[in-house]
Amino acid sequence: MRTGEPPLPAVGDVLASLATGVWHWDTSTGLVAADAEAARLLGLPAEEVTLTEAQVRARLHPVDWNEITGVVQLAVSEGTLAEVRIRIMDERGRIIRVVRSRSRPTYDRRKKAYELIGTLQEVTEPTPGSPAGRSTVTGDWRRSREAFLLDAGRALAEARSTAEVLRVAAGLSMPGFSPDGLAVFGVEGDWLTIIGHHGQRPGDEGPFVHMALETDYPAAEVVRTGRAVYLSSPEEYRARYPLTWPLAQRFNRRSWAFLPLTASGRTMGAWMAAFTHPVAFTPDERSVLTTVARMLAQALSRAGTAETERELSEGLQRSMMPTLGPEVPGMDLAARYVPTGGGLQVGGDWYDMIPLPGGPARSRTKAGLGRFALVMGDVQGHDVRAAGLMGQLRIALRAYASEGHRPDAVLSRASRFLHGIVGSVAEDGETNDLRFATCLYVEVDPRTGVLEVARAGHPDPVIRMTDGTVLMRPTAGGLPLGVDPDPDYPTTRFTLEPGETMMICTDGLIETGGHDLDTGWQRVRTILEQHEGDTEELADALVQGVHGPSSHYTTGPLADRREDDIAVLLLNRHREAPGGAVAVRPEVRRTLLTVAQAEPERISVARQQLRELLHDWSSAEQVDSAVLLLSEMLTNVLVHTDTDALLLAEVSGEKGERRMRVEVTDAGEELPHKRRPGELASSGRGLLLIELLADAWGVEPRGVGKSIWFELYEPPRDKL
Repeated sequence: MRTGEPPLPAVGDVLASLATGVWHWDTSTGLVAADAEAARLLGLPAEEVTLTEAQVRARLHPVDWNEITGVVQLAVSEGTLAEVRIRIMDERGRIIRVVRSRSRPTYDRRKKAYELIGTLQEVTEPTPGSPAGRSTVTGDWRRSREAFLLDAGRALAEARSTAEVLRVAAGLSMPGFSPDGLAVFGVEGDWLTIIGHHGQRPGDEGPFVHMALETDYPAAEVVRTGRAVYLSSPEEYRARYPLTWPLAQRFNRRSWAFLPLTASGRTMGAWMAAFTHPVAFTPDERSVLTTVARMLAQALSRAGTAETERELSEGLQRSMMPTLGPEVPGMDLAARYVPTGGGLQVGGDWYDMIPLPGGPARSRTKAGLGRFALVMGDVQGHDVRAAGLMGQLRIALRAYASEGHRPDAVLSRASRFLHGIVGSVAEDGETNDLRFATCLYVEVDPRTGVLEVARAGHPDPVIRMTDGTVLMRPTAGGLPLGVDPDPDYPTTRFTLEPGETMMICTDGLIETGGHDLDTGWQRVRTILEQHEGDTEELADALVQGVHGPSSHYTTGPLADRREDDIAVLLLNRHREAPGGAVAVRPEVRRTLLTVAQAEPERISVARQQLRELLHDWSSAEQVDSAVLLLSEMLTNVLVHTDTDALLLAEVSGEKGERRMRVEVTDAGEELPHKRRPGELASSGRGLLLIELLADAWGVEPRGVGKSIWFELYEPPRDKL
């Protein structure tokens, strides 16, 4: 100081005259020292004081206290000042003033603690909507920022693919300083790549694609160092990155922020936010950008992992799903598999087509394919273990079938095989994850259309007749595979008539969309009845009708039901008309069903089958009469003989002039006779009812046993 010049006042006097307080905070001790002015601003007596962190926190708004931690960490990582606005509260929780704190924090790695020395000064709220680049922000802007971050976090968390994440990022509207240009950079080896961009024209990304990480470019530096780069003006950009400035100059931007995209401690790329107006990048603004960058990195990481898993699981599932083999003359095959259960999108559903050995030479088709088997199954669960068990079980089934075993033997051996895998005991005495599988095995003779079905807890096959009538074909069945090491699987035989289509599926086709077995079956049945087209088109219609866009299918009452995979397989037998053309309508509609002595409950199944066969019969009274007479005939066999009953029901003729014939055959020798039961008799009226209600009836002896039948004739609609 030269002689005659006035002395400079003490620093403390200057700060006091400016109503600025000084404070010191050491997180290792947890104490905050404040001078008299800082204590006053905190709502305490105007004298020097030392407070604990808890005492200071009690004077601050809870939201602002949580913000301080993030601002301090950001300032240390970037080597900048920590600036934050704080609302001071009184004992009743009322805001008494707003202060601005400025400090330069340091971090002691040995103590693992922060030390801050800073100032505290009272401020007034800025005018709402003032430019963020020229003033700091708080109040309304802070509340808008919090709402923005919540919305952005929710939207990014819901994005399921990289493309969706980029669309969300492009649509972000930051309060006060929204960027008009965005770019997301990735890393491939030693090269910087463009994952996506917004606000630039297509092709503008050309110079930045496959840029070496050693390039003097802000995004490359961010990836190399993991530290953000903020450029508030073109002059600053030109001075720091002279080599790459010409690449950015043509976009006419005024400010840029390049932030690292870090997930799980690894820098996976960089995010650029470019602005056409000047941005000062205050601590508040940097905090917002850093938070968005972290959320964007997490979203991209999740999306990338999900896409990798999806590609892996779909490839695994495709490798496990077979082709349907060579073309079968006289028959069409179509199959679909749709993973809908989420997760890895790989589960336990499968289908297969297996050529069978042996058989007479005449059973061979022109293409050399004779009998073959169709398999549909579903291993419990929707995870990698279910997929692994499915692969093992499918191979086992192919092996047993290729050995020439009958359908019941194939399923019995497969059940024993699966039980041996999942029923083993671990070394610690605890059982492994127990699983079972449902399965439907159909042996097909393409020459005759004869199907032999063995079922293990799986849904029954469905038959669609050529006129659109749809029947669920009841088949005898046993326990799911893997439950019992010595199971029994009875076989059901029926014929797929020319022009008919058989559908077998997993329960996902029925229950997807919140449906149970009843409502789901009605939905599938409607699709089968109304569809007009070939087998491939029908397969697409079934999948679209239960799993397409929401406008294409109906939802069921069980909205919280977990979705399951869908597998469906269709087998159609051609109906050749004279001249080789395919006929559209069959002459006869029929169903065949066996009711065993040990299964009287199948009488109700027979009644349901008859109602479905007569679903479009013009007279509801005749349908009720037919069901009543059928019950009488089947009950008579089970009560008065020791044999099983075979039901054959047929509908023939043109609509409005059709004939219904119901025939029940058994192996009993005694022929039924009409009786004259008294008023109190509980039996003996079966033939009387048939004589009263049927248009024609009769009893015919056979070589072994007998057959009783009745016929009803459909009245024209104008006579109803």
